[in-house]
Amino acid sequence: MLEVKSPWNEKILEKVPQNNDGQIEKILAKASIASKNKGLDFPPDERIKVLKKFSQKISENLSQLASLAASEGGKPIKDSLIEIKRGMDGVDCCIEVLKNDSGNVIPMNIDEASKNRMAFTQKEPIGVVLAISAFNHPFNLIIHQIIPAIATGCIVVVKPAEDTPLSCLKIIDMLHESGLPKNRCFFVMPETLELATKLVEDKRVDFFSFIGSSKVGWFLRSKLSPGTRCALEHGGIAPTFLTESAELDSCCKSLARGSFYHSGQVCVSVQRIFVNSKVLEEFLDKFTPIVSDLEVGDPLIESTDLGPLIRNSEVERVDKWVKESIDNGSKLLLGGKKINNTAYDKTILLNPNQNDIISKNEIFGPVVCVYPYEKFESAIEIANSVNASFQSSIFTNNVNELLKFYQNINASAVFHNDHTAFRVDWMPFSGLKESGHGVGGIKYTMHEMQIDKMLVLRN
Repeated sequence: MLEVKSPWNEKILEKVPQNNDGQIEKILAKASIASKNKGLDFPPDERIKVLKKFSQKISENLSQLASLAASEGGKPIKDSLIEIKRGMDGVDCCIEVLKNDSGNVIPMNIDEASKNRMAFTQKEPIGVVLAISAFNHPFNLIIHQIIPAIATGCIVVVKPAEDTPLSCLKIIDMLHESGLPKNRCFFVMPETLELATKLVEDKRVDFFSFIGSSKVGWFLRSKLSPGTRCALEHGGIAPTFLTESAELDSCCKSLARGSFYHSGQVCVSVQRIFVNSKVLEEFLDKFTPIVSDLEVGDPLIESTDLGPLIRNSEVERVDKWVKESIDNGSKLLLGGKKINNTAYDKTILLNPNQNDIISKNEIFGPVVCVYPYEKFESAIEIANSVNASFQSSIFTNNVNELLKFYQNINASAVFHNDHTAFRVDWMPFSGLKESGHGVGGIKYTMHEMQIDKMLVLRN
């Protein structure tokens, strides 16, 4: 049995059964058999009915679901409530895509070869989807992985993070209560890492959806059976730029949120702030007090802004990275210490060495690094010098600076006068370089979980 513990006080919340090799084989066999119907046994109108009922159930249980997610994942309750509401919106978004997404007419009769023909495509589910998820958004990440699969008519096998399986189990229970046939969504928690890898390797898996670390994601991608498609969502080392024309009051509030939301345990958290040296002192004078006022504590208390890190080992790792950077010459402006075994204080470092591990790798903790710059172009080169590339942002009122940044920064998305962690669920969400593969977002995920099947009619 897997013991699920609160990351705040380490109390056991629940024990979850794990699956052995034989049980996993039975799950895959059932999933494979069900997928051969290509969704025809669960047509779109029935899927919509189930998803509407499921969305209503979420609406009726917002507080309970938020408390569950906060208890197992450590995200403060006020932010967990936002996460649950986003999950509900994600379900509704799936319904809208399902209603409006269709195939295409292919041009024919436009040359001698295509005469007397008509052609079109229709959407067909890809088959069995294996979803492996991360801990940091235990409700909404599961929604993003399994609801598109259900909406498109796929069969989904889901393995949540070992730290946060309870929200996933609740989602599946609610789906079944809403009328989802039990052979369309399977929970799995392999007993060992070897069994989890074997699950990924299985040739009956048609699509692999992974959210987690780049090291694990790219390794698992290398294990996929030939023909298995995949989408990988990893982390970034998000850069934000503040130019001389930035409006600092609103900028500082936004960056405090983008840097320290969920204690920085977000794949697009602000990690590197590049500040024009002319406004550096004013920026720090405004930014540091805002961050200092953020409250670290029990995630189930309404006033808490930052909860714990997911594991004790993460607290130790973050502390090690911060201390190494300070030893190498960076200036500690705030924090830089463990609050207890489960929580780390919000931390601001000024001008870390570019070779520090904290400058080159995702911190995934409540730490932000500030780098003064003299030349805009040189700062962009430094920002681009890492192996990760995801979302970015710039605070400026100069359109030329904005366009230059947009054209030259290595990123899949650029936000103007906003932090890098902005996201709505209908937009594309994709990491580049080591940050991921494929495109997330409800509509885009549904597209990747289907094939466009063509029929050519000849008169």
